[in-house]
Amino acid sequence: MARSADNLPRRFGKLPTPAVTDVMDEMGLPRQTLPSTIQPLTADMRLAGYAFTARGRPHRGPPRERDQTLRQFLKMLGAVPSDSVLVLAANDNMAAHFGELSAHWFRARRVRGAVIDGATRDAAAIGRLRFPTFVRYRTPQDSVPRWRVTDWGLPLTIGGVRVSLGDIIVADVDGVVVVPRRVAHQVLIRSEKLVGAENKVRSAVRRGMTPLQAYEKFGSF
Repeated sequence: MARSADNLPRRFGKLPTPAVTDVMDEMGLPRQTLPSTIQPLTADMRLAGYAFTARGRPHRGPPRERDQTLRQFLKMLGAVPSDSVLVLAANDNMAAHFGELSAHWFRARRVRGAVIDGATRDAAAIGRLRFPTFVRYRTPQDSVPRWRVTDWGLPLTIGGVRVSLGDIIVADVDGVVVVPRRVAHQVLIRSEKLVGAENKVRSAVRRGMTPLQAYEKFGSF
């Protein structure tokens, strides 16, 4: 996955997801938000980084496959590079697909967060670690031997939204947004401009300007 000196994760990390989605709406990209069921473990969690995609499926193999299944998962964890966000399509409703030890590894690796269309366990410990983790549900049940990773680095779809390796993931308490890599720089510039305009509107309405007046002056509300 190519990297450039554009500081995309750092700059997107300063932007609220509503501004990013508003800009993509204007650009004709209205379906870039993952399902609202995917939520942060704590309300203050936010992340921005390059998508590292992975997929899995339920698995009910014999006990002798336990070691092989775990090794496959650990190999995937080791492949996630710094400045990335793991985006995992678990295709499962039973097991935990992330946990405290995975979060500690990612923190040491300088991975920027995890978005799991599935579950985590060790939620309290991950919350104390303050590692940005967004999940659909929680369960104490381990993925082994109930589930296994099938592949990583390939495009995937979550809730009708396509996610490809290297797309930009931006997430906060409002939700998880996918910015296609091909338009990421354009979305970034326009989102930063929008946030600047909204800051002016905020100051104006605090001084007593009506919402309509503020919109007519600054072109935003």
